[in-house]
Parts: sequence; C-alpha cells; structure tokens
Amino acid sequence: MKVKKMVDSFNYAIEGIIYSIRTQRNMRIHMILAILILTACFFFDITKIELLILTITITMVIVAEMVNTAVESAIDATTNFYHPLAKIAKNVAAGAVLITAINAVLVGYIIFYDKMFPLSLIMLNKIKNSSPLMIFLVLVIVCIVTVVIKAVYGEGTALRGGMPSGHSSLAFALATIITLMTSEMESAPFIMALSYLMAVIVAQSRVDSDVHSIWEVIAGALLGTLLTLFIYKVIM
Repeated sequence: MKVKKMVDSFNYAIEGIIYSIRTQRNMRIHMILAILILTACFFFDITKIELLILTITITMVIVAEMVNTAVESAIDATTNFYHPLAKIAKNVAAGAVLITAINAVLVGYIIFYDKMFPLSLIMLNKIKNSSPLMIFLVLVIVCIVTVVIKAVYGEGTALRGGMPSGHSSLAFALATIITLMTSEMESAPFIMALSYLMAVIVAQSRVDSDVHSIWEVIAGALLGTLLTLFIYKVIM
C-alpha cells in the first residue's frame, strides 16, 4: 500500500509537469531554451561547477513557472470575480518568474561569453574585411530564406502572417549585425541590449496585433539570428 501511494504521488507530480507544459506557453518556451542550453554544453568545455550552476538556474526558472501556474490556478478556482489581492498574488508570482529568468540570462552570459569569444573574434575579423554591401546581402538572404520557408508552409503572405515571422527574422538579423559591428566598442553591451530590445519589441508587436503566433515569432528570431551568424562565419 505504501509503495502504491508513493507511485501515485510520482504520477501526480508528473501529471502536474505535463499540465504546465501543455497549457502554459511560457513553460514551453523555458523547456525549449533549457534543451538548447543543455545541448550547447556538449559543444563547449563546461566544467562540473558550471554545469551545476546551469542546471540549478534552469531548475529555478522551471520551478518558478510551475509555482506561478499553481498560484494562478488556485486563485481562479476560489475567486470568480475581480479582487485586488488576487491581482497582487498573480503579479507577484509572475514577478518571481521574471527575476529567475533575468538571473538565467546573466548566468548564461557569464558562463558562455568567454567560451564563445574566439568565435566572436573570427566573425569580427570577417566583418572588418568585408564590404558594407555585404550587410545588405545578409538581409537579402534572410528575406529570401524567410519567403521560401513561408512558401513551404503555405501560410500567410510574404509580408503578413505565416511561419516564420518575416519582421521578427529581419529585426533579429539587424540586431545581430549591429552587435557584431560594435562589439569592440566600450559601449558594446549597451548597444547590444538596445538592439535586441528593439528586435523583441518588433516581435512582440506582431504577436499583439494577432498577425503571428508566439511560435512564428520565435522561429523568425532564431532564423534571423542564426542565419546571420552562419553567413558571417562560413560564407563571408
């Protein structure tokens, strides 16, 4: 009987995890990012301490998101009308998730920056020796690839809707180009933050206007960023 209760408790816990992933968009995003970060550990010289820090950080973000989901569900189950305290509880829980997410970004930056620095130097040298017209070429390539993928999916038009988001891919491609071109300046971190902030604002506007889903925007952001890095590293 005790064994059955223990098994049931594990099943209930797993059901809670599955529910969070299935119903919470942010939880799915956290899981995808966690998989990407852990996969990246295979390609970089990660020490045991760094791996421990990464896993603890990822766990904190996921747990915070699950607690936020639990708080929201409990409030919705007990309150069927607007109450300022219910709003405060939800906002505080969401704020806890935001803090852990910001901490995760800082941890990832600190751990991976030095390991990616040699790759950044290679890209910087290629940028210095390339023609300014190459920047225009990068954007053209991103546009063409985006349109081709949209044609494959058969959704939306070249400028509106469909997978992936063209505005998002171009915005993140530009942010990546600006980051690479200004990385040796003293104000590089500030410029990088502003560039990607503007890209995020563009992407968010596409979601808010119901032109794209969150997944189409994320796909566009990844396409623009990774394709730009690939062009600078391999082609240019």
